[in-house]
Parts: sequence; C-alpha cells; structure tokens
Amino acid sequence: MERKHKLYLKLNLMSLFFVAISFVSITLAWFAYSGLSSATVDVDIKAWNIEFKNGEQVVSNEIVISLSDIHPGMDTEIKDVDIANLGDSDAQISYNIKSVRFFNDTLNSASNEELTDKLSHDYPFHINMNLDKDYALSHGDSGKFNVSISWPLDSNNDKLDSEWGNKAYQFYMEEQQKKQDNPDYEIRPSLEVIIEIKAEQMLITNESSDTNYNLGDVVLYDVVNNKVCDQLSAFCLKTYVIDSRNKVGDTTVKLLPDLNNSFNVSTYENYNNTINEITKNWKVTSKPLEMNDILPVISKDVNNSVLVRENLSDMIIGNLNYQERLNTELNFAINNNGYYKFNNSKFNYLISNSCYWIDTEYNDGAFQYQKIDDNNSKYYKGLKTDSCKVVPVIIVSKSSLI
Repeated sequence: MERKHKLYLKLNLMSLFFVAISFVSITLAWFAYSGLSSATVDVDIKAWNIEFKNGEQVVSNEIVISLSDIHPGMDTEIKDVDIANLGDSDAQISYNIKSVRFFNDTLNSASNEELTDKLSHDYPFHINMNLDKDYALSHGDSGKFNVSISWPLDSNNDKLDSEWGNKAYQFYMEEQQKKQDNPDYEIRPSLEVIIEIKAEQMLITNESSDTNYNLGDVVLYDVVNNKVCDQLSAFCLKTYVIDSRNKVGDTTVKLLPDLNNSFNVSTYENYNNTINEITKNWKVTSKPLEMNDILPVISKDVNNSVLVRENLSDMIIGNLNYQERLNTELNFAINNNGYYKFNNSKFNYLISNSCYWIDTEYNDGAFQYQKIDDNNSKYYKGLKTDSCKVVPVIIVSKSSLI
C-alpha cells in the first residue's frame, strides 16, 4: 500500500513537472512571438513583383517556342519578352534552357552556356537568344529577353542543309501517319524549345554586372587630366561605355569617344603613327578600336545584326560569349569575304557620317566602318590606302570615375 502511494506521488510529481514545463514553453513562445511582433512594427515589408510581357500581354516566365514548319528560307521567327521589376528589391535575371527537341532529336548539354552556343552555331538553322542585361533594379527598371529562329536559304553547306531537310520531311511524314492511324493523336511540332526566365534576389559578387556601367552609358571624361568632367572641350570628351558587360570585379571601364569628334584622318598604313599623334598629350590609358570590341556589342541584337556574304543568305551573328567562338566567327567572316551589318537605331554610339578604321586586319586590307543608309551601317574590308578616321578606345580606372 505504501509502495502504491509512493508510485502515485511520483507520477503526480512527474505530471506537475511536465505541466510546469509546458507553461514555461508557452510563456517563452509568447514572449518570442511578442518580441518578433514588436520588433517588426517599424520594418518595411519589401514587395517582390517581376512582370513578364509579350507586347501588351502579361505572360509567364516560361517561354515555349513551338514551330510546326521549319525549313531553309523560312521567315525569321521572333519572340520578345519585356521584363519589368515593379517590386522593392533589386533582381538578378537569368535564363535556363529546360529542353530542346528538333524533330525526333533531343538536345542535351553540360551547361546552359554551351547549349546556347550550340543552338546559335552548330546547325543549319539558328536559335539565338539574348538578355540585354542580367539585372532589373527595383521600382520600375526593365530589360528585354529576345529569341530569334532562322534557317538561311543558302548557308553554303549543302550537305548539312540536305541532312536536316530530310529529317524535317521524314518527321512530318511520320507524324501524319501517326495521326492517320490514331485520330486522337496530337501531331508534335517540328521544333520545341522551353526556356525559363529566372528572377532572383540580387546577390552582389565579383561576377555580377556592375550596374554603374551599362553598355552605351554616357561619360564625360577629361583625357588630359584623367578624370570625369562636366563641360565638353578639346580634352573633355563625350564617351560611351563600350563594355558589353562590365562586372563588379573589373577594375577598369572601356570608353568609346563620340565618333563625331574631329579625330585625325589617316590611311591604315599610317594607323599607328596617327593614333600616337592623337593620344600624345593624353594621361589616360588608351588602345586601338578592334573588332573584338565591336562584335560582342552588335551581336547582342539577335534580329538585325547579320553576317553578309556574296551570293549567300544573310546569317544572324548570334551568341559569341562561349570559349573561342568570337575568334572562330570572325575568321569565318574573313575567310568568306563577308561583312557585318547592324541596325543604326540599336547602337547609335557606333554611328558616324565618316568612315573610321578598326584595327583588325582583313587579308590584304583592314576592317573599316561605313554608314549604309539611315537604317543600317556595316563593318567591312577596306583597302589599307583608304583614308578614314582613327579612333582610340579609352581604358579608365573605376576609381577615376567616382
């Protein structure tokens, strides 16, 4: 009997202990909740609102490109998505190619960058995409994601055109047969690409885009005193950021002087002497303007910037960011006696009423710029005895721009 009382007492004491603990837990939880509540009364709640639009229509962040008819000489298909950050936090923008199918072939790759490159260059048809900048700042900053799909009528590769043309025809006939055998069968499109545009909270690293130095931004710079200036003069030049993507970790910025400045005119044979004469009193670092400066810029337009070759179809320049692709494509243009044409309205800082030299040799000549008309300009092979402007590129330390 005494043992039973001791057991009851023990059980009651244990019960009281757990009740006490529960009261303490509830009290601590209430204090924690109350503390959190009172601590956040004066803290702003940041809204996250990224809007994707195709024209006036709001769309999802997943783009499905589906074409039933793809063939040599097809009209270029264009898809544009406007990205607007209507929220309170800066956003980092990127895209991911989720899946690609050409006819019965599914394309896989180790990285998004490699896949982008393959789609742009490794097939007779070209799927080109470009994100004009990889961020959208809060409160209304915007950007664009562009996709173009083309298949030049004559690409100068008959074997590849025939191979993929036969695949297109075979796929079409197979799909028609499946539909005939089963009326409920849904015929698949010849081409289907699914791309996801991602908007995430911006995290600043050395590899992030430097939002202070966007392609085409205007900077007034004094090349003699090596500092920013506020009034144009003989040495305070209007310049434009020419880096296609300047990164936070970059210590310098490349600036292209306004091409309407009165730069010296010279033959290419006398190019080095002329550029030394222009910059002899400059205290800022400079270098010649090269096609490696130009191509990453104009290739960002995946609709209108094209390689033109005689008796062949125009070919969109496409993505040049992967490994040695830029040099490969430049050599391809030179070996095929081609020139690069681009839209004036897209790159007004590259436009001039005068020709100017590009310090990149082209067989027995060198690249030079020429305005075609009000809509287009070109970089093409000029004779070294031609007379054109010589334009230096300024390389400025970011510490000088603060």
